[in-house]
Amino acid sequence: MRNNYLSGIWGLGFFFLFGCGQTQQIAENSEPEIATRTDASTQIAFEEAITEDDISSILKYLSSDKLEGRKTGSEGIEKAADYIQTILRKSGVKPFFETYRDSFQVKGMTGFNVVGLVEGTDPQLRDEYLIIGAHYDHVGLVEPVDGDSIANGANDNAAGTTAVLELAAYFAENPPKRSILFTLFSAEELGLVGAKHLAKKLEREAIDLYVMFNIEMVGVPMVDKDYLVYVTGYERSNLADKFNEYSDAKILGFLPQAKEYNLFRRSDNYPFFERFNVPAQTISTFDFTNYEYYHHVDDEFEEMDLSHLENVIESLIPGLTAMANTPEKEIKMNTK
Repeated sequence: MRNNYLSGIWGLGFFFLFGCGQTQQIAENSEPEIATRTDASTQIAFEEAITEDDISSILKYLSSDKLEGRKTGSEGIEKAADYIQTILRKSGVKPFFETYRDSFQVKGMTGFNVVGLVEGTDPQLRDEYLIIGAHYDHVGLVEPVDGDSIANGANDNAAGTTAVLELAAYFAENPPKRSILFTLFSAEELGLVGAKHLAKKLEREAIDLYVMFNIEMVGVPMVDKDYLVYVTGYERSNLADKFNEYSDAKILGFLPQAKEYNLFRRSDNYPFFERFNVPAQTISTFDFTNYEYYHHVDDEFEEMDLSHLENVIESLIPGLTAMANTPEKEIKMNTK
């Protein structure tokens, strides 16, 4: 996450959310419609599909010392990208381009996003896309604390990456009518570079983007909230209202600080909003009170709440499923 825009606020570095570096920045017609409400049988299916053991395995590796903080251009992020590709391949998620890697240049280095595709099943809707994304890079080595210099980035953003990989596996087994791109971004910490590159590339290819749904720092629960995750740019679209309607639960909510600090512009959703002018928003559970290890060597696997993360992933499935199956595009930008 890029960090310069909150400098000085509360005087604590871990409050710097959504950014480090520079500021700114897819069923045949005869098939029955997918229900937009969750019943007991579908909830059981979600719980069977998403397991804490799988979450633990992915998150533990991505935040391990052997990846040395996953800094863009490093050997550690190369290992992370290889691992992500392997997970996508084993899950039955196809590469969107010729390979999973979408390469770009940044500060004299080669960075690469990892982009997978679950193709939609409906002939009329498969050319409409959802993007479900998260950045998988982090900041690498930092000033040592008690001899430890590896900023492992468990919450930032191995947790979000884990969520995307688990959702990709679920939708590969349960393909919806619209197509879904599962995008893992690099160089977010360098100014949303990977997201900017991919948004521009997809704009050139003229894909019909419906919604970009970005996942950022979801490894610990929020404190005293009546919703599960907050969404940035809450007032810019009807995403929260429709998502909660689809889920029959209050999943997405409004966090005042997210608006106050304009977090909408500070994560990988924003380049897609700029290029496509569609609902492109980020969800998070970092609520400015519940985690103190932002860009810190103690942002470790052991600090993550795995049952919470499992609940977040499972709770996103009904809303995302409905978004990917409704006959019309019901998520819209607000005009006010």
